[in-house]
Amino acid sequence: MADYKGIKGFKVQYLSADPSNPIIGQTWYNSTSKALKYTEFAAAGWATGNNMNTARGRLGSAGTVNAALAFAGTTGSDSNATEQYNGSTWTSVTNMPVSIREVGYSGTETAALSIGGFNGGIVGNTYQYDGSTWTTGGSLGTTRRDSSAAGTQTASYTTTGGGLNNTEHYNGTSWTTATVYPTTGEYLMSTGTLTAGLTFGGSTPSLTNATNEYDGSAWTAGGNLVTATNGMGGSGIQTATLAYGGTTPSITTAALSYDGTSWTSSPASLASARAHLGSTTTSSTSALAFAGLSPPALTSTEVFTGAGPVTQTITAS
Repeated sequence: MADYKGIKGFKVQYLSADPSNPIIGQTWYNSTSKALKYTEFAAAGWATGNNMNTARGRLGSAGTVNAALAFAGTTGSDSNATEQYNGSTWTSVTNMPVSIREVGYSGTETAALSIGGFNGGIVGNTYQYDGSTWTTGGSLGTTRRDSSAAGTQTASYTTTGGGLNNTEHYNGTSWTTATVYPTTGEYLMSTGTLTAGLTFGGSTPSLTNATNEYDGSAWTAGGNLVTATNGMGGSGIQTATLAYGGTTPSITTAALSYDGTSWTSSPASLASARAHLGSTTTSSTSALAFAGLSPPALTSTEVFTGAGPVTQTITAS
């Protein structure tokens, strides 16, 4: 019987662990797991993750696929519930000080900001989360709901919201007034940082496809969204962002990618149409979409993996 070397002209590697950076087509035997493996190119796609504990939309969110945070929102009534995601499971943790919806948000799972929102009225409160406890931060100069924010807990901007166009910066303690956004609006989405941010979509009050880039002091027009959309999720940086879901005006499963110049439609779309959803912050190739309004409010989670090499195990059939 011909062996692999006879067919392909080289031996299968015998390794105690999977290689750290395998190339497409590489084949090896893992002696620890006793499995024959190979690497192939996989298309981008969304996979099903575990459900959240509390259905909600119009929530705040932050973090990465292995360390995500969800807070506030509405389930028909306003919520103070906070949940953390470890890459497989959502866990209920310390509630926010107030039940609130339509907050702006930025930061990470262990250093997050909740900005403004609606709590029986439009508020200017800021709350900071350290991974276990919520504390009160500095108040906004202008009360706002549905604002769009990006950055870290100690260096963020928030802009628009409730038909406003003003922008504010946060330094971990207090907010200061910055350059106004090019239009008034609400339900916009932002990714990136205080000095390299991307803000896009929203309602002004009609749906818009506008994208604007921020350098910490000035706004510059970027490429337009493929479709005018509000209430999107988004993850990435100014030059590489993934945007998904939202209202067009129908609630959509569509995903788009931005390369610093233009938006293109992604062939990988969400399984569930959702708007005003939770999303992660830093990566355009590894992201979460969770909760949101379908309607009704959802608990489901979807996990995005960008196109690239993936390791497969060969099994006998």
